[in-house]
Amino acid sequence: MDARHESLLESLPPVLHRDTRLLILGSFPGAASLRARQYYAHPRNQFWPIMGRLLEHPFAEIPYAARIERLRQHRIGLWDIYASCVRRGSLDTSIRDATPNDLERLPDLAPSLRLVAHNGAESARRMKEILALGIPALRLPSTSPANARIDLETKLARWREALAEAGVLPNPS
Repeated sequence: MDARHESLLESLPPVLHRDTRLLILGSFPGAASLRARQYYAHPRNQFWPIMGRLLEHPFAEIPYAARIERLRQHRIGLWDIYASCVRRGSLDTSIRDATPNDLERLPDLAPSLRLVAHNGAESARRMKEILALGIPALRLPSTSPANARIDLETKLARWREALAEAGVLPNPS
């Protein structure tokens, strides 16, 4: 398809509340997520299995709205660095003509925010902006199926550290 005929894709709204302690910041929803209008909808994305293990809840077995509510109960939010872009497929390397989300609003939208966890390298490109707001940030290994070079147990360990740092794990040890 000629680039002039590719459409502008719009991201999902943030899942963010005043009591959010941990914001998981992705790059831009993949094709499966855009179709479903759900964060991390690709069946091979490891986000929901990781959250399930760390939060001790069977996310895969419950409807999306219940997943989001469960994240909210743990004071975890979701958002992306881009509000819109042109992209064929789901790879971050294919993102073009991106319009960034207004991350400067984070202190007002989520005054309890303790940590921003960038889900992958593309999101981490905006880490300096988060740090400039006085919010701690770190880069986590992407949960995308395209990130197969890091095994699930390694990802789990890194994600566990982030959730512990933000104080959102159940039964913190």
